[in-house]
Amino acid sequence: MCNIAASLPRLAREAPDRIAMRCPGSRGADGLARYDVELSYRELDARSDAIAAGLARRGIVRGTRTVVMVRPSPEFFLLMFALFKAGAVPVLVDPGIDRRALRQCLDEAQPEAFIGIPLAQFARVVLGWASSARVRITTGRHALLADATLARVERDGAGATAQLADTRPDDVAAILFTSGSTGVPKGVVYRHRHFVAQIAMLGEAFGIGAGAVDLPTFPPFALFDPALGVTSVIPDMDATKPALADPRRLHDAIARFGVDQLFGSPALMAVLARHGQPLPGVKRVTSAGAPVPADVVARMRELLPADAQFWTPYGATECLPVAVIEGRELQATRAATESGAGTCVGRAVAPNEVRIIRISDDAVERWSDALCVPTGEVGEITVVGPTTTDSYFNRDAMTRLAKIREPRGDVDAGERIVHRMGDVGYFDAQGRLWFCGRKSHRVECASGPLYTEQVEPVFNVHDQVRRTALVGIGPMGQQQAVLCVELAQGVDGRHWPRIESELRAIGAAHPHTAGIARFLRHPKFPVDIRHNAKIGREKLAAWAAESA
Repeated sequence: MCNIAASLPRLAREAPDRIAMRCPGSRGADGLARYDVELSYRELDARSDAIAAGLARRGIVRGTRTVVMVRPSPEFFLLMFALFKAGAVPVLVDPGIDRRALRQCLDEAQPEAFIGIPLAQFARVVLGWASSARVRITTGRHALLADATLARVERDGAGATAQLADTRPDDVAAILFTSGSTGVPKGVVYRHRHFVAQIAMLGEAFGIGAGAVDLPTFPPFALFDPALGVTSVIPDMDATKPALADPRRLHDAIARFGVDQLFGSPALMAVLARHGQPLPGVKRVTSAGAPVPADVVARMRELLPADAQFWTPYGATECLPVAVIEGRELQATRAATESGAGTCVGRAVAPNEVRIIRISDDAVERWSDALCVPTGEVGEITVVGPTTTDSYFNRDAMTRLAKIREPRGDVDAGERIVHRMGDVGYFDAQGRLWFCGRKSHRVECASGPLYTEQVEPVFNVHDQVRRTALVGIGPMGQQQAVLCVELAQGVDGRHWPRIESELRAIGAAHPHTAGIARFLRHPKFPVDIRHNAKIGREKLAAWAAESA
């Protein structure tokens, strides 16, 4: 048996009263959540069993693709573990993406069931989402626009015996859609072995042990906590807008429950860094989704205890974790990053095998060692390992572009799947991996290619610049490089002529940026909806072309 929920029955026996999860409840006069909703391991196990049994009565069983549109809440986590126990296949899509893209994702997933909050059920009916779903369940109090409420489902399954399905490693466990930051989101097919390997690799890489208290500000990561024996404190924030999180509420939860580790996007780290309040009890911070700005890393390390660790894992929905680096080593590479070396993402997490191949936008059907480039040369990052997913659901063309089949050597050993990250980078002489940007974001000028993470940090050192974005205008091979600039908060736009002149001088001091002749000020960069950290360079490129 191989199932992410397999640890729940064991923990319910070994530590039945340990709190598995705390969620925000009512709000006090001070505006802070009271966290009066909590689930012990006994309750999480028993109630998810009941929900799994109730779902089975309605035909949601092993293999049933089930859209889940439920906000971070006790219902979300009970439901997810119930679906895993049943062997059903949760389908998760970021609700904030473009409506047309969202409908396309749901159509591609061909769900047989739809479980959501009342607003999601309303949108399903009005916008024609998930028309293939034959079972519809709402988390609301009444079964409006649905067949049943989740509360009714749980009551129907109350008293059920253990519901853990005998799932196999290669059985499909979930379909998780990418954020769509570089196009229409793709449904990544997760098998049970991927989740189980992910738990083991994350626990080993970061030294996570039972008894820790976590504040996971990206809800799906909270699903790993019970499997590791960790208590999750769900933050009082809008998970789709981490950049707008209230730091007072985060600090309140950290202090009240003794949080000793937290996970968040670079945008959320920036919120805590700006707030400036020390985090004396936090021993481990993990930030992923995009490179963390050097000044944010430095400030966060000042706010953490001297022996705390600040990890920035590198990976993607299709494969996580790939590599990791700790904040001290990352800070030591800051000067190189600001001179155009790219962002160091550390060393590969065992047992991953990370290799760099020649940059190409074409599909590669079979692996060959001749694809690899020498150490120090920029190419596309590839990875193969226990968490490397095999395919996208109903997106065969994208699967062919992203996956390479590699024979294992022995004729009878079959083959393994190599994932093309869609990122470019290189290995240094010390065996560390450096990230240079997305392959699709490279700018191909007549003088040669430019990569976003080798260009933007050079200009981001300007103290009146919040961030920059390199984009290209024109046909590949003849593109004009344009640097879009977002000024720091509070900087008057009337200073732009002076700032532009200073940015030109900064660029002229480095050979690879000296040829950038066009600088455009943008009021506010578009960012991804999941982490609020990945810049929407496709939108900026279109804007820059219109401004030409």
